[in-house]
Order: sequence, then structure tokens, then C-alpha cells
Amino acid sequence: MIIDSFDDKSEAIINPHPKENTPVVDACIVTFSYIIEKYVLENYDCKKIAQFKSVTGITPIYQIDYKGKKFAFYKTYVGAPACVGTVEDTLEEIKTDKYIVFGGSGCLNKEIAHGRVMVPTEAYRDEGTSYHYVPASDYIKVKNADIVANFMKENNIPYVKGKTWTTDAFYRETKNNFKKHKDDGCISVEMECSGLQAMCDFRNLNLYMFFTSGDLLDAPEWDERHKENELKGTQHDSLHFDIAIELANYVTD
Repeated sequence: MIIDSFDDKSEAIINPHPKENTPVVDACIVTFSYIIEKYVLENYDCKKIAQFKSVTGITPIYQIDYKGKKFAFYKTYVGAPACVGTVEDTLEEIKTDKYIVFGGSGCLNKEIAHGRVMVPTEAYRDEGTSYHYVPASDYIKVKNADIVANFMKENNIPYVKGKTWTTDAFYRETKNNFKKHKDDGCISVEMECSGLQAMCDFRNLNLYMFFTSGDLLDAPEWDERHKENELKGTQHDSLHFDIAIELANYVTD
């Protein structure tokens, strides 16, 4: 069974191996949004420092010099297997132990205001990737949740802390499963958190993650909560990158 997949008794067939003269950065910022990637390239002094290849093409990794620090930045893919895989790829190309990851999520609680940042505290492991990195459990603790929440509080950024439901199959978010996870205290649903945290635990990396509540599942019918082409308050809102880079600065002080 998938929950029996964790193997700490033998070596992986493929492992990331850092290259010689790997660029050292203070932290790496990861987005899912092609719009935010475009915003960053147009508004920050970025230089390409590395890249990794896959069958889908080349993913560039950029460096941003910010307040005397060096931050890597790249756009990843949606879903735990692909997203975790890209972080593994970066371990060969850059050197850091801090990853700031941010993106959109479905909101499970209609009492949460539109646009409020959600800070995950635990992630329900409804995906397959995490079971290859840590022993089986229903939830995995998001270790740096309090640090992220303290940053939001100190900077007067509206936020809410709570559990998240990480799933591989967003087209199978059924009404019964929605109710079960909401009743269990989950405030969001997304596709990467539990896998990322498990991989970071295994690789001794620090994950700092936050979500934005672009859509609302807690309604009689699915509610996107924004108009067509509206970016403000969605995962494509460039303000969220500004939050991410300040969070990177915060956790590297």
C-alpha cells in the first residue's frame, strides 16, 4: 500500500548531487504563478544563476539581490510530485536550506475573509509523494508555521492559521470529503504542502509557506470570489511576492 512506501533502509536510485561551485543564496523563493514570474522579472534586478531541465523544458533559477541578501527565485509546477521534484532539482543547482513557497488554495471556511493570507499549521496527507519521505500518518506538522504567522502579525498582514488538506485530485474534492476535512479543522485545500513539508523534513530543509484564498468551496456552488481577469487577492497578485521576499528577509536575519 502507498502508506507503506517509506524506506529508510536502502539508498535511493537517483539522488540530487550538488555541482561544483554551486551558487550560495540566503533563501529560495518559489511561486506557481507565471504572472508573478513575469512581474518579478520586470520589476526586480534579476540575473539567471542556474537552470534545471525536464521533459517539459528548461526552468531558469534567478538571483535577486535584496537588502544586502541574495535570494534565488523560480516558478514551479502545480501538484506535490512535480513541485517536490523541482525543489529536489534545485539542490543540485543552488545552496540554501530555506525555501519560501506561496500560492493559491481553496478556502474551506466562509468565515475567512477574501484575500486573507492563510498559514498552514498541519497538512492532511491526501497525496502520494509524502509517503516516500516520512513514515505514514494522517497529518504532517508544518514546522515553521509560527515563524510565518509571527511575520504576518509583526507586519500587520491579515492572516489566519489552521490545518490544510493536501490532495492530488482536485476534481475529486467531493462534498463528503470536503465536509470531513472542514469538520476536522481544515481551512484550506491545495496540492503541495504535505509533500513539500515531508521532503523538507527528509532533506533537513526549512519550509516557510503561505496561501491565498482565491476561491471558496464552502458555498452552495463553487465561488471563485473574483471577476474574470482580476488579479488582486488571487494567487497571481504581485503583492504576494512582495510578502514572500520580505518573509525571506525576515527568516534570514
